[in-house]
Amino acid sequence: MNNQLNNQPNNQLRQVAVAILYQENKFLMQLRDDIPDIAWPGYWGLFGGHIEPGETPHAAVKREIIEEIGYTLPQFSEFGCYSGCFNDDMVERHVFFAPLFVELNQLILNEGWDMGLLAKEDIKQGKFYSHKAEELRPIIPHYQNILLDFVERFDC
Repeated sequence: MNNQLNNQPNNQLRQVAVAILYQENKFLMQLRDDIPDIAWPGYWGLFGGHIEPGETPHAAVKREIIEEIGYTLPQFSEFGCYSGCFNDDMVERHVFFAPLFVELNQLILNEGWDMGLLAKEDIKQGKFYSHKAEELRPIIPHYQNILLDFVERFDC
């Protein structure tokens, strides 16, 4: 799957690897810190991050998930690759998916403001309540679309 939104050459794309982690038809998401100098502050997004030079997307997603929530990915699969504009920047998102075999309270949030398990209805609405923020917070539109594609493909 490749949702190419711009014909910019791939060598100019920033590369990121993210994971769709699911448990009982819910999806783990991170509420990004609400500070102005980061992309999408205060929005819900998928866990993951930038691919380091010389690193494969597979290695990057494993590293990022351990760094961000202390979770070692079980066997995981590639879902697709999405390219498009992200904060006036071209980004290629390598998306993987894996089951989440632990309870939320067993994860250690090392990066972000909050985390939560969102149901399909939350994703369709495009927002989810954060107990730490004490309000509904929006989902990053790119990740909302990716999750809706996932839900449709796997009939979650």
